[in-house]
Parts: sequence; structure tokens; C-alpha cells
Amino acid sequence: MVGFRKVSYKQSREKEQLFAKGRKAHSIQAGNESVTGSLSFTQSQLEALELATGGNLLDAKVDIVVSYGAEMNASSVASAVISTDVIVGAEFTEYEKGMSQGDKFMEIEMPFLALDIKKV
Repeated sequence: MVGFRKVSYKQSREKEQLFAKGRKAHSIQAGNESVTGSLSFTQSQLEALELATGGNLLDAKVDIVVSYGAEMNASSVASAVISTDVIVGAEFTEYEKGMSQGDKFMEIEMPFLALDIKKV
């Protein structure tokens, strides 16, 4: 699916200071990692995705491929680098449809949870 209008995602890790003797922390302990994000679709793209996944997007598990590159100008065309992230095992958590008077199209934001982000 290439019709999404917006993507955002982040990777985070639980961290906590470890205190022992004295008033200052002795170290920082790391815990679980998590990946969250969201995609925004137009209504027609959402309906196409629903068909492709069998009807209920909240049951779908997908990998999301995001490619992006540096802004190019005439002198840097040959050295442009494209970066690709693969968001592994994403599952959508909710979505809401709605429009206002004067809107030209419906845009639907869908938050997701994922297992990992891999650089390709």
C-alpha cells in the first residue's frame, strides 16, 4: 500500500536511575523496548487496505516499509542516499472516521504497536 499520507514512529526504552549509598544515582538501568507510531490514510486507501487484509484492520499484522532520502539538488544527484526502515509486525490499535463541513476528503489516523524497527 503506497497511499498513506503521513507516517510517524518511535522506538523507546524504559530507563530508571539506580540509587544506593549517597544522594546521586550510581547508574541507569535499562528495561523493555517498545515501538509505536501511526499512519494516516484517505478513506479510499483505508477501504482498499481493509479489502486486502480480509475486512478488519484491527486483526491485521503488517510490516511497514518507509523509505526516505536527503533533499537533492543538481550537484548532489549522484551522491543521494535512500534510507529504508522496516517496521516489523505492526498491529493497528484503533481508528475513527469523521469529516467536517467543507472537507474535500476524509483522512483517518491509525495508531499502531510494532515489534521492531530494522534498518535496511
